[in-house]
Parts: sequence; C-alpha cells; structure tokens
Amino acid sequence: MNEQERLLLLKKLEEHLKLKNYSKDTQKIYLIHVKKYLESLKDENPNLQNAKDYILKKLEKNEPSSVHHLIFAIEYFFKNILNQNISIPKPKRNKKIPEILTTVEIRRLINNTSNIKHKLIIKLLYGCGLRVSEVINLGKEDINFEENLIKINLGKGKKDRFVKIPETIKVELKAFCKLNNSKFLFPSNRGGKLTKKTIAKIVKNAAKKAKIKKRIYPHLLRHSFATHLLESGVDLKIIQKILGHSSIKTTQIYTQISQASIKNIKSPLDSIQTEEKCSAS
Repeated sequence: MNEQERLLLLKKLEEHLKLKNYSKDTQKIYLIHVKKYLESLKDENPNLQNAKDYILKKLEKNEPSSVHHLIFAIEYFFKNILNQNISIPKPKRNKKIPEILTTVEIRRLINNTSNIKHKLIIKLLYGCGLRVSEVINLGKEDINFEENLIKINLGKGKKDRFVKIPETIKVELKAFCKLNNSKFLFPSNRGGKLTKKTIAKIVKNAAKKAKIKKRIYPHLLRHSFATHLLESGVDLKIIQKILGHSSIKTTQIYTQISQASIKNIKSPLDSIQTEEKCSAS
C-alpha cells in the first residue's frame, strides 16, 4: 500500500466520522490509531491477520486498556471504510483503580493556588465533577445563579445535563463572570478557549505547591468528587445523573474505589480480643 492509498483511506475515515457527528477527540484518536496501523503495513494491504499482528506488538508495550481503543478504531475502519466485518479478541483489562484524593488533599490543592482563575477551575472540576472539556467549553450564559444550576452543553455522548453550583463558590463565580467580555467563563489570554494541556498544568502545579505526592491529573478531581459523594450517602443513580454517565455500570466503579464500607467493617479478631478483655475483667 503506497502513501497515496493510505491518505485516501484516512480521508474517507475522517469524512465518515464527521458525518456520524463523533466528537473531535474521538475523530482525532481514531485517525491517529488507523494512520499508525496503515503505516506499519508498508507494502501490504490491510487484512485481519496483519491487524492482529499489529495489536499483538502493541500489547507488548502498552496497557490493555489503551489497546482496547486501538482495537475499536481498527474494527470501525474495517467495517465502515473497507466494508469488512472483523472481530479481534479484546485483551483482559488490568483492574486498576485510581488513587483518590482525600478531602484534606483537595483543601490543600485549593489553598495552595493563589491565581483566582486557576483556583476556580480546580473548584469546578472537583465541586461539580466536571470533565476538562466541559470546563473548557463552559459559557457564562450556561450559569443560572437564580436556579443555582450550570448547564453542561453536549457533554460526552452528545448529551446535555445540569449540575448544581456549590454554595461556597456562588459569590466568587458571579464576580468572576464580570471580569471580562468573553462568552467563555475561562477564556485563554488570547480570548479563545483554554486547552486541556493548560488545565492539566494548572492542576499539576497546584499539586506540586501542595506537596501531594500522588499522580495528580484533572480527571482525578472528578473521580474524587464522585467517590466522596458516594461515601456521604448519595444514591448511585443520582451520581450517575450528575456525572452524565449513559450506563450505571460506568458509575459502579466508584463502589470499588470507595473504602468507606471496608473501613466500617469490624474484624472478627477485634471481637475476639474484646471478649477476652471482658472475660479477664
């Protein structure tokens, strides 16, 4: 397969993804995965065997969860561009759970951020459980101070939803909205949108100043928000609605992350020790 043929297939894939109205992030990821696969073929044409060989090589160096995205992209390409239905076995995922921030660490993260804009970004990521893309696209008109609600327009899965404004930031948020004439709540210095890279840097710098040694990234604040809600007794279905998950299965991961139920269990060893003390007395 020559370069011209590869470019033509990638162009067809890009057009198809756009017509299906996939998010820009999904389009970008699928195109990158398929491009790298096609480049690996050299003179070969794409087929099931060389697709499997390519994925096996990737599995030697990458986490199974990241290879899942690669498989979905290649299967999508075969089905919609090459008109071939192929099925590639999905590797079993490693069942890792994120190391959640404690409420004390969240407080330190916020208190060690002096920049007003940066501090408010961190508060919204955690206080509303927002995704980075949702913070980036948040407009001033999406904030309803009378109803205490923020409208998240076309979040992941192309769905609108509402989240509650935390009472502790309402005044701060209202004042911040008046600081510039941009339609975005958090415009970049050039007036457009912030980037994901910028927000990741803001969170990372805050963690460094707070001397938190855990691996900190923006989405961890969303995980922490959901876990803390669950531990405070909020129903899982309510958390699902707040986070904008299509399936309750996605939200159920927080039942595995939360340690509250484990901490509240009394070990039978403690019961034996207590009985012995009572008998001795």
